[in-house]
Amino acid sequence: METSEASFCEGKQPTPKCGEKSSLNKKRKAEGECGLVGEKGYSSFRGILNQAMGAGGQISVPDSKSKKLKEPLPLSRVPHLKPPFTLSQIKKSIPSHCFERSLLCSFSYVVYDLSLAFLFYIVTTYFYLLPYPLSYFAWPIYWVVQGCILTGVWVIAHECGHHAFSDYQWVDDLVGLSLHSALLVPYFSWKYSHRRHHSNTGSLERDEVFVPKTKAKVSWYSKYLNNPPGRALTLVVTTILGWPLYLAFNVSGRPYDRFACHYDPCGPIFSGRERLQIYVADAGIFAAIYVLYRIATVKGLAWLVCVYGVPLLIVNGFLVTITYLQHTHPALPHYDSSEWDWLRGALATMDRDYGVLNKVFHHITDTHIAHHLFSTMPHYHAMEATKAMKPILGKYYQFDSTPVYKALWREAKECLYVQPDEGTFHKGVYWYRNKF
Repeated sequence: METSEASFCEGKQPTPKCGEKSSLNKKRKAEGECGLVGEKGYSSFRGILNQAMGAGGQISVPDSKSKKLKEPLPLSRVPHLKPPFTLSQIKKSIPSHCFERSLLCSFSYVVYDLSLAFLFYIVTTYFYLLPYPLSYFAWPIYWVVQGCILTGVWVIAHECGHHAFSDYQWVDDLVGLSLHSALLVPYFSWKYSHRRHHSNTGSLERDEVFVPKTKAKVSWYSKYLNNPPGRALTLVVTTILGWPLYLAFNVSGRPYDRFACHYDPCGPIFSGRERLQIYVADAGIFAAIYVLYRIATVKGLAWLVCVYGVPLLIVNGFLVTITYLQHTHPALPHYDSSEWDWLRGALATMDRDYGVLNKVFHHITDTHIAHHLFSTMPHYHAMEATKAMKPILGKYYQFDSTPVYKALWREAKECLYVQPDEGTFHKGVYWYRNKF
């Protein structure tokens, strides 16, 4: 049977001659039975290949009969085997200037964010001039916008905790303590617990935040919340109260043998040499609360809630959302002590797309993998670094462009507990499940 080269280039299938149809059909049938081109054979081959590559066979293949995809393909699992590269090789792929910290540049972001926050506060002083219905729309807009700006301020203080703000540790700590205290965050307490999170990311035994539970340890009431109303309630409570509950009661944090609290200098979270700075962090919180109290006596509690309280709730909500989505995804593995190592744990994170808020949040959202690999790198170089290291990371780099509200709902539905795959040699690798 002769086939023209042009027909292949144009994507056309060659038409067999009349005498060749029956033999061709027999050949196709034989191939299908052997699993060479049949759907079952292809599916089996694909599953074996994905398992060998550490992808767990979760790559979605579109139906050959559908003409177009309505939804993007789900991400394949992050490979859980030892990476074929080292941290040193990743670092060499990144331009050296990306690791340089500029005090002037870092302070410019502080000034910019605080100037915007002050400007939006000034705008609120003119709300009383608006006609009656419009003022009720103006306040919610202010709350959301100010909450976004203050989340950016929170991220800069977070950079200080990683010594990514400047070359001077005392400058980083002074700026971080001031900014975080103003947002009612115990700077040094969070700095040390967060540092341990970076040292143990993805470890079921030693990670510090959003540590998933195995099926055997899931609370008895969880299955009753595994429905749309229960899921919505869980998300609302988590985004509003999750951050203060974590600080005060270590909710969603690593389990300790006794009560753990970020405000307790003698708690199990901190070592003996860290305790003095925990007192300093607590003093910063008390100072901020006293200032807020004095403002409330002058301006009134309602004014303080509207100008400061509600935006702070939005900051807390964004913080929980960002952290949750960075470390919760069906494609991300967790490891027990038999499998965990630092590099694989650091790679078990997810970059997300928050649209224009990526810039407002100083790219902590869409460059989180780079941040986990090189936490002292300033945020204003993280985008360039991410682009440079993608080729060497390959499938170990994961980016999910799903809109945030959809991702929140999906992860809350699908990521209820972790369990190893059945019939695998890697019993120390855990994946998210949702079936009780």
